[in-house]
Amino acid sequence: MEAVHTHTDAKKRAALGKGIDSLLGPRVQVQAAAVEGTGKPLEIELDRIERNPHQTRTLFNEATLAELAASIKANGVMQPVTVREIGGGRYQLIMGERRWRASKLAGNATIPALVRQANDEQVMEMTIIENLQREDLNPMEEARAFEQLGTVFNMTQEQMALRTGKERASISNIVRLLRLPMTIQAYVETGKLTAGHAKVVLKLEKDGNDAMIDAGLKIVGMELSVRQAEGFVDDLLAGRMGMKEKPAAKERVMDPNVRAAEQRLREKLGLRVQIDDKGGKGRVVIGYAGVEEFDRILEALGEG
Repeated sequence: MEAVHTHTDAKKRAALGKGIDSLLGPRVQVQAAAVEGTGKPLEIELDRIERNPHQTRTLFNEATLAELAASIKANGVMQPVTVREIGGGRYQLIMGERRWRASKLAGNATIPALVRQANDEQVMEMTIIENLQREDLNPMEEARAFEQLGTVFNMTQEQMALRTGKERASISNIVRLLRLPMTIQAYVETGKLTAGHAKVVLKLEKDGNDAMIDAGLKIVGMELSVRQAEGFVDDLLAGRMGMKEKPAAKERVMDPNVRAAEQRLREKLGLRVQIDDKGGKGRVVIGYAGVEEFDRILEALGEG
């Protein structure tokens, strides 16, 4: 079922309402042709409505869509979608794609819809801003939506903040994710990495895409928390800085078997591990950055 908005939510979304009204006029002004004599929205056949080509969302959760479809089958569509006429008796969605998809899934033939007059630019801006107010956009979809507001409509981040009700600093941070390699962006989009993980990976931006991809893959493979990922990436940076400061330092000469064992321990623990071996004798040094990481070492040793 779609979210029920409280008084607090309504206050938070005030900027959206103002933005949409400035584009299309007050919400109560609906084309007369789209309203029946009772004042109810027009019931339009689902197959006469086309998807919005400016839709920011690219992923729709199948489970929640099925839940909405079940609700629609039992109770009907509680809120009309918004469309515009595109000629030939056909319409294009402006808002309400989840309801449109779920209605199809529920086996409905029609859906209640408000028809509004809007040009391509108005539809695009309205769609982007409306989507940015939703809680279920993934971080990459959100980042691309803000990028569109900047490139297509020449909005500054301050203007975006006013139109969407979000903090300017938050907008700046989310837009930075677009500097990630596409491989890592895909991991964020599918939930394999969180936005927090992605921001950690961005610390390696100066080292290039390969460095970011390698770190991202290891973070996913080792199932590191954001905090653990920070330690992992900070170690990478510290090691590279050390190499730059001491270019003449000799690389450790290691037996291949010892090197492989060291790598396995790093991957197993998700921590800094160094094996100093001399003729079969030596020491294993494990670094940790806090109590949680120390507990993880004890757990691995069977002392949990």
